[in-house]
Amino acid sequence: MKKLIFLFILSVVVVVAKVKNWVYEPGNLQNPVRMVVSRGSSVVGISNQLENFGVIDKPWLFRLAARYYRLDTSLKAGEYEFLPRVSMFQVIEKMVRGDIVYHKITLPEGLTTKQMLEIIRADDDLRGEITLNPKEGELLPETYSFVYGDTKDSIIKQAEDAMKKALEETWNTRSENLPVKSRKELLVLASIVEKETGIAQERGLVASVFVNRLRKGMRLQTDPTVIYALTEGKAELDRSLTRKDLDIDSPYNTYKYYGLPPHPICNPGKDALNATANPETSDYLYFVASGDGGHNFAKSLNEHNKNVSIWKKKKKR
Repeated sequence: MKKLIFLFILSVVVVVAKVKNWVYEPGNLQNPVRMVVSRGSSVVGISNQLENFGVIDKPWLFRLAARYYRLDTSLKAGEYEFLPRVSMFQVIEKMVRGDIVYHKITLPEGLTTKQMLEIIRADDDLRGEITLNPKEGELLPETYSFVYGDTKDSIIKQAEDAMKKALEETWNTRSENLPVKSRKELLVLASIVEKETGIAQERGLVASVFVNRLRKGMRLQTDPTVIYALTEGKAELDRSLTRKDLDIDSPYNTYKYYGLPPHPICNPGKDALNATANPETSDYLYFVASGDGGHNFAKSLNEHNKNVSIWKKKKKR
């Protein structure tokens, strides 16, 4: 009798040990898998779903282990990614932590609001249709994170809130005697700086040129504003500007009208905002492409014309 009891206990120990191995040993999943656990899902439903996706092969054991460790009511909803050979216990831990998948969407600097909305609209991981109508310059260029179930409008709201915060912080740290009267004017000028150069080291100098011209009552005479007048921010201009373009009668045409355009011409990033709020100190009034990716700056029209000649010669090569 004692021998039978001993053999029974031994067999139980062996079975328990084997079951524990099943829980902790690497699973049979061969390729990464993503699956969505809906809110309110039971441990039974989750275990069956995991089996259907090939993450586990013993749903009964998953339920047993989750209940044994008193984690069966702590499994969180969301989108999960499981890597090859993931163990059953690692699956349970991951779902208890709520280690869900975070998606990302990038809204690059210098795009118009229409262009940014197209990026958001084209993202298949975002839900719903766009119902918000942000104005030009109201979206901060940035990479935003979101999770399964988030809407397209939620990204727009994130970008709007981020721009409000960035603009407020920049306005509060602006240089004294800056020739802009409001946050909106700062945003408008920053949008021009953003479109004029993508070189970080140049932004402060480019901003100084426009600040100097505003202080002297000169027209800004910047090509991106004319391009915006022609395209209305819907797309990039697929050709070079002509002399006729510079005569377009639009409040955005800074060759024709003094001061700033009525609204931003794109969505500037934080660097452009900061460069505009705190421009470098210079006497420059002009700049033109150098032909090497950057710009040549000038204090006088005569010096500027020489730089233009240099640029034209490099352009012909």
